Amino acid sequence: MSPRRPSVNEAMRRRSRERLLQATVELVEERGFEATTLGDIADRAGSARGLVSYYFPGKRVLLQAAAHRLMHTELAAALAREPVPDDGREMLARAIDTVLALPLHHPVVMREHMAGILHAGGFSECEERQRLGDMLLDAVRRWGSADPEQDYRMLRSQLMGAVFAQLIPGAGMPPARLRADLFQRYGLPWELGVPPGDLPPGGTPSPGTDQR
Repeated sequence: MSPRRPSVNEAMRRRSRERLLQATVELVEERGFEATTLGDIADRAGSARGLVSYYFPGKRVLLQAAAHRLMHTELAAALAREPVPDDGREMLARAIDTVLALPLHHPVVMREHMAGILHAGGFSECEERQRLGDMLLDAVRRWGSADPEQDYRMLRSQLMGAVFAQLIPGAGMPPARLRADLFQRYGLPWELGVPPGDLPPGGTPSPGTDQR
């Protein structure tokens, strides 16, 4: 039997890794982080248990990669939704709306992800984080930034803050209010992206909003 081509091995590696990341999201949402074991994740993914340790040095690192993959796939789907945006403002609006929606749809994963960043040594470098960063950087560049790298870092910090603000127990900020602040900062009309209502909080459209 001839050996598999490198491209075939790489595709198999990527599928195996993605199954583990998807299983992590599912199980953490169902059971919580502490109650989810690496063995549970391997079983859900249909993978050998040794593969988990081969790809990821620990459960926190695995969760970070899973959360970044979740954000990347959600954002990719938002940017591919018809009509596909060719305007930088629409791209940035969809990016903001996608991230703001994550605590609503995946509260346990996002809460544990933020806790891991704060208490487990910050970000872990992984290909999922790189893909997410590349998409956000591209959105900032197409929006018209004069300094895309710096503005990307600022956007990332603002989005992280907005996610954290929604997840604070007993004092969470409403996503519509956070959205209004971010859209104002970036000069985005309220109707771009996926507006949560007809008007922003307070009932007055942002300056420059095209009312239709």
